[in-house]
Amino acid sequence: MEEPEPKEPVALMSAAGNGAGAPATSAAVLAANSLAPQACPTCGTTPAANGGAASSYIYAIGKIEPRFPRMSVEKEFSQATGRAATAGLTDRQAVHAVLSKRENRYLVRQLCWVVTIEGLETYILTPRDPADFDLLVGALRPTPQPWDLDCVIGVRGPIAPPEMCNGLMVPIVAFDQIYSFDRDALIKAIPKPEKASAKEFAGAAEELFDRIMQMADNAGATDEHRASNYLAVRYQAIYAKAAEAFGRNASLTSVDVLPSSLSGTRRVLDVIFSYTSRDTDVTDKFFVRVDVTEEFPFLVTKLSPYYDRSI
Repeated sequence: MEEPEPKEPVALMSAAGNGAGAPATSAAVLAANSLAPQACPTCGTTPAANGGAASSYIYAIGKIEPRFPRMSVEKEFSQATGRAATAGLTDRQAVHAVLSKRENRYLVRQLCWVVTIEGLETYILTPRDPADFDLLVGALRPTPQPWDLDCVIGVRGPIAPPEMCNGLMVPIVAFDQIYSFDRDALIKAIPKPEKASAKEFAGAAEELFDRIMQMADNAGATDEHRASNYLAVRYQAIYAKAAEAFGRNASLTSVDVLPSSLSGTRRVLDVIFSYTSRDTDVTDKFFVRVDVTEEFPFLVTKLSPYYDRSI
């Protein structure tokens, strides 16, 4: 599957609190941006600095939203909006129009960018490379829909200080890549198996994607969740297998992630999909191996039948 390629009115963008927080400290910004050179290429975490908490890789799927960290930024945005041609636009369309203009890029740098997952504020984003502010602008949508999603790949750092994002204290993520897409577009981009009708395949793919997204506490920070999220957006074979299983009257009964027997110096996981026949109650299992040692997961083996090991 090819990688998916890559709004709010002032009141909607305001973070919790009264908007009068102090300017973000340079130490907080430096802490987030300093994650890149500290990353360990083989251990999956970054060493703790000065005894602080170690950071780890994330592969999260949620929604990116801009927030005002301080009242002064909110007022400056209002002035920029007043100078723009926004007549006839909705509030969200006006936000998109203002922040998309190159001359307003300074506002993009001043805003606080928050990732929400299942409605919960989960991460604050900061780019490792200043040029990657363009990825945040690309995540803005003039007309957002419920199934809009953003995939964030990066390194999780310390908890943000209260002054960084108007009191919001969640982990800072220094990101390397963002993919913005919606669920329907993702499903339509998957090649349909020859034996499945378009309607049947779309239903099967949607159910599988939703099951992966609803796995408990999936913040994309653990190895198991990073592997699952990677497969959800990058490996089309799992959707074809789901459609095939539904076609033979089988239900998707579980998605399990276990350490692979191939794990050694690298961290390799088996992601196992179980399908149980509605007629015979017999369960067939299929698995795919994913290497999650470093920041970018990748496929080790393709989807194959899985057999439980005997004790």
